[in-house]
Amino acid sequence: MSISKTITYIDFELSNTLNEYQPWFGLNTEVLCFKPKEGWSIGQILEHVTLTNHYLLILIRKGKRKAIDLAGKKDLQTLLETYSFNLYELDAIAKHNSFDWIRPEHMEPTGDKDLGEIRVLLEEQIKECRDILFEMNKGEGILYKTTMTVNNLGKIDVYQYIYFLCQHAKRHITQMQKVLNEYNEINPLGL
Repeated sequence: MSISKTITYIDFELSNTLNEYQPWFGLNTEVLCFKPKEGWSIGQILEHVTLTNHYLLILIRKGKRKAIDLAGKKDLQTLLETYSFNLYELDAIAKHNSFDWIRPEHMEPTGDKDLGEIRVLLEEQIKECRDILFEMNKGEGILYKTTMTVNNLGKIDVYQYIYFLCQHAKRHITQMQKVLNEYNEINPLGL
């Protein structure tokens, strides 16, 4: 896959993920606050996604700065010719319960933000990812890698970090659907 196709693909995934999240913000308060037998409520999951995005964006911003700086010191075109854009290796991140991972405590939802704030924050985070993606439109993002310990991914580049953020968000759509299904089983008529 070429760099332009990679950027277009990641951009599509970001936009698609944001669109898939919109209906979840429209659920009534009872559904959003419903605590399943195991795990978080939908409201807590939404908050967790923005908390995780916050910390991933710190790494993505740093990676972007370093990658753009390195672009002036490396032969980017030659490196792009042999680079493998293996985003598919990150697709497992989108599958809920596909691997064991204990998230850091600072990514646990606190309930400090209301749903409107969380919605705006998610939109801003996705927009920032898209902006960063297009700031590195010549392939600069391949030049800087950082270790990702989740699912033993190892060193991944800035484009892969942005795609990881997207896949992580998708992972939690599945989780929210499970919570909604459990709620509907208990309240079959929405009562």
